[in-house]
Amino acid sequence: MNRPVLLASGTGPYPHRDALSDLMAMAADTNGSAVTSLLLLKPAADAAELPGSGRTLGLLELLATLGAADLTAARVVEPHLDARAILAQAGELPAGHAGPPGGIDFASGTWGVYAAEAPGQELRAEEHDGAWQLSGRKPWCSLADQLDYAVVTAHTTPGNRRAFAVDLRHPGIELSGGTWVSRGLAAVDSSPVGFREVPAFPLGADNWYLQRDGFAWGGIGVAACWFGGAVALARRLFEASRQRTPDQIAHMLLGEADLSLQAAASVLASAASDIDDGRAGGGNGAVLAQRVRGVVASTVEKVLEAAAHGLGPGPLTSEEEHARRVADLQVYVRQHHAERDAAALGEMLLGRGAMPW
Repeated sequence: MNRPVLLASGTGPYPHRDALSDLMAMAADTNGSAVTSLLLLKPAADAAELPGSGRTLGLLELLATLGAADLTAARVVEPHLDARAILAQAGELPAGHAGPPGGIDFASGTWGVYAAEAPGQELRAEEHDGAWQLSGRKPWCSLADQLDYAVVTAHTTPGNRRAFAVDLRHPGIELSGGTWVSRGLAAVDSSPVGFREVPAFPLGADNWYLQRDGFAWGGIGVAACWFGGAVALARRLFEASRQRTPDQIAHMLLGEADLSLQAAASVLASAASDIDDGRAGGGNGAVLAQRVRGVVASTVEKVLEAAAHGLGPGPLTSEEEHARRVADLQVYVRQHHAERDAAALGEMLLGRGAMPW
């Protein structure tokens, strides 16, 4: 059960895999605790490669392995690694650099990424004498009460957004307690946060955050976490089938789970190659991310169904780890917007003009 999740077969050159077993054991020991998961940030960052560095496969395998060990751990680590990548893409990750405002240390600390939008909630960025401040409200701010810093998007002018680095310990940060009632990822409180004249350090120009190639790559990293969670469920289903004489239905459920997992692993591994070989920039990257996320999300839902049908209510009601994993994965995969994301992909394909198949 506790084997790293590998997306490509073979033996060469995968030095990152030496660290995966240790990281998986550490993640499994977190037992769904966000506080304990924060201890994974440094070893995970030390082992992870930046996307597009030539070893993107290693990053995706690390995220998938964390997802298979504990989805709370993956949900905590993934945005920290994404923030690290964003800072590097913006040119703000020199070793030991501490820049304004408030002494944000771009090379250390714990980081989140807050880029979601919601009706009736708007975060505004205003510049005064060359200094930026954020005011307003931002939804879905995971672990804002436990992290040091975050990459946050805010509106500069109507229709334009910009990314900023902020210190979450600033007194202008107003936490909203008691609004996170989720049974899945219960420890990863993702409540709205108020900003009151919080100093902010700009990262890139207006709309750079959404237009950079790394935006699509980050979305693929999230899908790798979902995939790891699905692998863990399939492993539990396989284990149960070996503990009793499987019937034709058990064989069918395992076969269907395998087909879906093989397809998802293939698109993730192929995406890693596309990113490293320069084929995942601009519109190509946006289409790739939608395809990968859609395939993996579909795989997750099929494996969830196979596990439910094959295992029945027993593990859901008597096994803490399994019950938590199912609830966590059901919430986590909803970062994929289902039919809306499929519609967005269809629009992209038509907009490109050329026949895609």
